[in-house]
Amino acid sequence: MGGEYFGNAGLFLIKTILGLYILIVLLRFLFQLVRADFYNPLSSVLVKLTNPLLLPLRRIIPGLGGIDLASIFLLIALQALEYVLIGLLPRYGIPAPVGLLVMSITDLLALTVNVFFFSILIQIVISWINPHAHNPVISLLHQLNEPLLGRARRLIPPISGLDLSPIIVFVVLKLIEFLLIHPLKDVGLGLAF
Repeated sequence: MGGEYFGNAGLFLIKTILGLYILIVLLRFLFQLVRADFYNPLSSVLVKLTNPLLLPLRRIIPGLGGIDLASIFLLIALQALEYVLIGLLPRYGIPAPVGLLVMSITDLLALTVNVFFFSILIQIVISWINPHAHNPVISLLHQLNEPLLGRARRLIPPISGLDLSPIIVFVVLKLIEFLLIHPLKDVGLGLAF
């Protein structure tokens, strides 16, 4: 009985610590991808937190066409490490390698969808509360979300000053979740156990 409590505490710690670091690496990757302001204070923090693992990896894994492959490799490796560490806990098992890879990629896709969903939601709420705020975090939110929102605005321009682009992006993100991520997760689970 006491082992179950330690197992739950271990699961919480693994998911929290690795989950936060995976989020930090993913944010750095996404900010690089959208070419967000490198000198933004939040960007600087992300760079300092991720450089110890990314800089050595970049010597081995070069970028390709402006995409930081070292970050992608690190994200997949960290997500796989989370599954392996959870597998070492009582009641769990270590997944098979192919399933582990599929589940790791699927979890990263789901996290990316959640990052965009919640960052757009935060941006919407801030625009209602204080539309002309100048804050480094708000600036990064705009830089991160504008590639998606801008494409949606081209499909349906603002109507009488009402911007419907977030709704379109939310629908697309949910469709990606239902039609891509959930089926891939099921495939990964089938291959893993």
